[in-house]
Amino acid sequence: MPYAVWSLIILALIGANIPFLNQRLFALIRLKNSSSKKSFWLRLVELAVFYCVLGGVAYLLEANIGNVFTQTWEFFAITVCLFIVFAFPGFVYQYLRRQ
Repeated sequence: MPYAVWSLIILALIGANIPFLNQRLFALIRLKNSSSKKSFWLRLVELAVFYCVLGGVAYLLEANIGNVFTQTWEFFAITVCLFIVFAFPGFVYQYLRRQ
């Protein structure tokens, strides 16, 4: 069980930073105008998709361990905020570092 929790945290750190560390869509698909950078809005969409995928992985891990507990809006508000905090290093690398 502790390995599932730590692996989920590491996956969250990686998933939150992937949109900011490369110029490909979901780190796989090359965009048509590859000379320019991805827009900030596209990075936010990627971040939301990675959050949903990671939520699915967390749900499967919880179901594998035992009973799945129902979650209310407070749980999702906290996990979204935590996921955004995990994305901070990638955001700093992409937008705030000196060129």
